[in-house]
Amino acid sequence: MRDIFGQALLDYHSGNYEEDIITYSSVGGEDRLPLPYLFRDYKAMPKIEQRALELCQGAVLDIGCGAGNHALYLQENGLDITGLDISEGAIETCKLRGLKKTLYGTIYSVDGMKFDTLLLLMNGIGIAGSLTKLDAFLEQIKNLLLPGGQVLLDSSDIIYMFDDEEIIENTKTIASVDQYYGQVTFITQYRSQKSTPFDWLYLDYTTLKESCKANGFCCELVMEGEHYDYLARLSVKK
Repeated sequence: MRDIFGQALLDYHSGNYEEDIITYSSVGGEDRLPLPYLFRDYKAMPKIEQRALELCQGAVLDIGCGAGNHALYLQENGLDITGLDISEGAIETCKLRGLKKTLYGTIYSVDGMKFDTLLLLMNGIGIAGSLTKLDAFLEQIKNLLLPGGQVLLDSSDIIYMFDDEEIIENTKTIASVDQYYGQVTFITQYRSQKSTPFDWLYLDYTTLKESCKANGFCCELVMEGEHYDYLARLSVKK
């Protein structure tokens, strides 16, 4: 898969900003992802992200760290933070911006390391891809946590994108995971390059809570955003 996202970040960081990332999704059609937004500072972050950063403690792993906005803020505030991303360009951007500890790869490639806080922002739970893969994703998350650790994640309930008839056909119950309406397929484009299609998962809070319960997690709703989004805190059941 072409590192379109990483190339866009590197271009912006080097002052070569001419175009934004274009996304095509199976539910929303074409959209634009402005590169300046991917380099926002703490003051420009949504309140949900600000609250998540306030709750971070101990050794933190920022999963899907992107350009490193969250990780750099935590580093500046004295936390032991590591940025993880599957994009080589994103990791290089983080290093160029001064992030001291980075990992290139997926959560399944992290070996021999455990953390007090796992950070999954900008709908980071979406990395799981689908409900059928969520159990394995949560199990790996559990393996990365130190005793007493926490997972801070945000997501969105995209039910507002469907009308009543579509919701009837795309049931939101875990029993019908293949039809869950929050499973979205994306293609990204930057300049003349397009990615191969990839899956992303948007989870309504009820489904997240049920999945957590089935996988040995306690799930707490920390706050709700202004547009069907929310921040949740997960911890392993004692």
